[in-house]
Parts: sequence; structure tokens; C-alpha cells
Amino acid sequence: MCGIVGVVSTTPVNQLIYDALLLLQHRGQDAAGIVTQQGRKFFMHKAKGMVKDVFRTRNMRALPGPVGLGQVRYPTAGNASSEEEAQPFYVNAPFGIVMVHNGNLTNAKQLRRELADTDHRHTNTESDSEVLLNVLAHELARVSSGAALKDEDVFAAVRAVHKRIKGSYAVIALIAGYGLLAFRDPFGIRPLCLGRGADGAVMLASESVALEGTLHRLERDVAPGEAVFVRLDGSVQAQQCAENPRLNPCVFEYVYLARPDSVMDGISVYQARLNMGETLAKRVVSTVPPSDIDTIIPIPESSRPSAMQLAQLLGIPYREGFVKNRYVGRTFIMPGQGTRKKSVRQKLNAIASEFKGRKVLLVDDSIVRGTTSKEIVQMARDAGAVKVYLASAAPPVRHPNVYGIDMPTRTELVAHNRSVEEVRQLIGADALIYQDVEAMKQAVGKINPQVEGFEASCFDGFYITGDISDEDVTALNEGRERGGEEEDDDDASRLSLPNARAL
Repeated sequence: MCGIVGVVSTTPVNQLIYDALLLLQHRGQDAAGIVTQQGRKFFMHKAKGMVKDVFRTRNMRALPGPVGLGQVRYPTAGNASSEEEAQPFYVNAPFGIVMVHNGNLTNAKQLRRELADTDHRHTNTESDSEVLLNVLAHELARVSSGAALKDEDVFAAVRAVHKRIKGSYAVIALIAGYGLLAFRDPFGIRPLCLGRGADGAVMLASESVALEGTLHRLERDVAPGEAVFVRLDGSVQAQQCAENPRLNPCVFEYVYLARPDSVMDGISVYQARLNMGETLAKRVVSTVPPSDIDTIIPIPESSRPSAMQLAQLLGIPYREGFVKNRYVGRTFIMPGQGTRKKSVRQKLNAIASEFKGRKVLLVDDSIVRGTTSKEIVQMARDAGAVKVYLASAAPPVRHPNVYGIDMPTRTELVAHNRSVEEVRQLIGADALIYQDVEAMKQAVGKINPQVEGFEASCFDGFYITGDISDEDVTALNEGRERGGEEEDDDDASRLSLPNARAL
């Protein structure tokens, strides 16, 4: 999961991209970067850390030009601690290309060998995004044959890219002197949408909130397999470039990743979470009598819509029992388990009066590793709760995700090879209620019947790209279990690269 944005305008875009990245900050806290173009020259600044820390006034002044792109990074492949893997990535041939990528390639190792042995292109990091950029650059060079780039060349290159790479990818690339290229994988796993400003500026971004929050009107989502090419004059050309595209967005976007005020692939994230609360209510009633619940309390933030709907349907008071410290990052996307454990009580504080002497039902959006859930259940008991029930608006997370969500190793998943009762005992709740997988898919999918299905591998174990075996998952997880516990120092996020520079 990362947040990406690209803009073609007639006025400077540095502040606009900065503002859009702030609106996408929830999608990545590891690093941030912006590239702008003035004339035929690129200007870049990127570093580890949050947007507000990476970009200072001097950096913004060094990012001139009416065209640009940016990214907030959440590392899912490569080395999370390496500043060299912060995006955007750049290659100087052909034409000069900078690119940002949200997703995860499942055949990156094979592609890296092909690039070295067949395409004779060099990659300098372990990032799959750099691999993707070089595949795109190679195909652009091949179709253009050294001539000026035509629109059809761009689409031909993307068609070739689709045939070579596998996995999930939403991509925005800036081709020097020509324009902005955006495309999405044939399954539409990772989101990407397009909008316009009142001044005619064209913006592409991971979520609609980045458009609306910068006063751009959402026009549509980029279709699975589609490529959109925005010339520097603002003209837009689009073409389907995949042979068998079908819309199967990642359901975890609606469960947790996306902001509730976003609309993705015609589905309101907020309405999706309300619907999940509605189906969850049926599961709760079959496990815990409503008469045995005094209050329903959400675990901030993503679970609130589901908890509110659940409380309304069951006729049980909804209460805010936890106060969130907004200056602590999202624990789900912190790099090390040790960091997560330390941050839970820094992140949340219980309001004792809402727990003392009561039987409470806590509602969370999902339970992944179980570390946070165990801590929160204990916090509720420490605050005086008589009984603590826990309901998850999502089903048990039992399988690794290989498409860009950092839940890669089976040993980290609390529900893997455990029954619900075993998870309940481990977490310490008096009852544990999970959402049903099919009920979740139906609850979200009925908002837009054109969605053919969902990528839900972390719940159902089905990898829709059809190229993932148990051996592949093991290979993709290499090094994760060794390194995850050691990344316990957030001070590294304060490091910075040199000031913006011309490329």
C-alpha cells in the first residue's frame, strides 16, 4: 500500500502535490517524494519520513514546473530501511522517465534476471518498483525505435508491460517532454482515479479524497488494464491495454486501508463499512445475546462506521471509549513488532467511565497480528470492564498477502492455523466474533454491481493472478521473519536525503 499522485497543469504543481500527499499520508508513513518538470528538466526531492517532515520551504522552492508526481511510501518489497528505495525512481533512457508505483510485483526476481541478461538494463536496489520502471523504459525504447514518441507507442509499451509483469500495480510515470502516463493492473487490485480542476488541470491519484481535497472533480476510476496518457497541454488519451481485464479490487482497501470519505471503483468506503457492520450484527447475535452487552465501543478509527451500524441495529448504546493520540502513526504499518507493542498504549487511552462495571463489545476493523487486540482487551479490563467481547468487521486473516499489504509471514497472522476459540484465548476476550468472508464480499460488492469480485487472498487464500504457490509465498517472504523484529527504532525515519536536485 502506497499513495501516488500525478498532475498536469499550467501553473506550478509543487504545493498541489504536497497537499495531495498529505491527504494520502494514511497510505504510507515510511518515505515521501515529489518530482516536478520544468522544460525538459526534472527536479526531485525524496526522503524517509512523513510528508510534513520531508518537505521544507527550501525543498518546495527547488521543485518548479507545471507537471509532476509524488508518492508516500509504505514498504512491501525490498529494503524498508533503505533511503535509496524511496520513490519516485528515475531512468534517463529513453527520453527520461520518473515513476511512482503502488502495489507489489509477484515475478520481480524473474524480471530482474531478464532485465540483466536479455534487456541489458541495470537495477540498483531491491525494489520491485525499480524493476517495473526498467521494464516500462525498455518497452518504450523498443516501440519508439529512437524516434519521437507517439501516443500509440505509449499504449503499445503498456500492452507489452502487462504481458511481462504480474502482481498488483497502479503506476504514474512522467516522460520528459511528452506527458504523464498512468496505468493499472488487469485485475484492478490497487486503486487509481482521474479528475480535473476548474482550471483544466488533470490529476490522477490513489484515492478520490486526494482529488476532492485539492478542489478537483472526480471524473472516473482508471479501469483495470487501462492506460491514460496526459499530454503536457492537458489533452487526455486512454486505451485498454490488457487482453482480459476484470475488476477485482483489494477488499482490504474497504476494510482498513482507504479513508472513509473516498469512493473507489464506484464504492463508497464509508458505505462499505456501514454494510459490514450490518452483516456483522447477525454474527454477533448468534454468539452473544444483545441483553448481555451494555455498550458498543469502536477501536479508532476505521471501525467506527461498522460499530455505529452494529449498535443501531442491535439497539445498544454506542460510546467512544478510547481517545486516540493522532500524533502516533498507524500501528498496522509500523515496521517492527517491537515498535507495535510499544506504541499501542501510546496511541490509545481508555475513558474509564465508559468501561467501569460494564459488559462492553469492542469493534475493530480487522485483526491481523493480534498484538494490538490483546493490549486493547487488557486496557478495557484495566479500566473496569466486567466483560470484554471483541468483534471484527473483517473475517479472520489467515493467509499472507502478496499484492502490497504488509502481512507477509504466516507466523505473524494470529488466525493462521488457529480456531476462533484459540484466537479468543490468545487475545483474552470473553467472546470473539468474526465477519463471514462471503457476507463481507456481498456487503461491499452490492454497492456497485459492476465489480466482478474482490481480491481477498488474506481472507480466503485465493490469489487471483493465478501465479502464486506456497513456494512462491515462501520466497516472497524471505528475510521478513528475520528482519521484522529488529526494526525497533523510529529515529531512522528522521533521516533525509540532500535537497532537491535537477536530474
